[in-house]
Amino acid sequence: MASVLVPLAQGCEELEAVTIIDLLRRAGIGVVSAGLDEQPVRGSRGTQLVADVTLNQAATQQYDMIVLPGGQPGADNLDNDPRIHGLLKAMTESGRYTAAICAAPKVLARAGLLQGRRVTSFPGALEGYEGFEYAQEPVVQDGTVITSRGPGTAMDFALQLIEVLTDRSKRDEVEAALQRPPRG
Repeated sequence: MASVLVPLAQGCEELEAVTIIDLLRRAGIGVVSAGLDEQPVRGSRGTQLVADVTLNQAATQQYDMIVLPGGQPGADNLDNDPRIHGLLKAMTESGRYTAAICAAPKVLARAGLLQGRRVTSFPGALEGYEGFEYAQEPVVQDGTVITSRGPGTAMDFALQLIEVLTDRSKRDEVEAALQRPPRG
């Protein structure tokens, strides 16, 4: 079974965090949500989330993918944590997946992981960073890096992650159960 780490920082976009965790678990993917400390995480809209473990506890395991929810100041809190940068670089060096949505692609940029890549983000989140091709698509995958625009694309993002970690039939199965309208 594939395994995914979802770090949760104070001020994260709760719609993104919960959508990612929920849909991946519906697909039978092992998801570990990890708070940066032992405190409950208060999302950007005030929703309180309780992580499965702390980041220090989660860092003792291996994962197939790390997924960063966005939101502010959540993305900044992830970006200011050197453990996150270390995990992202280790994932990249070992050929495993890194994914980020909304404002969180800037964490990948600051870690130097977007160079030469095609990416997307919440408008303006990557301002001041260079070395990548910016796209305005809902979800962009370039090799082992997957990025997405924001809360409104969270479901498409999570479904893409399912497809990458399992296969198209599992994605379709999860999507059908959600009663989403058919893709065009």
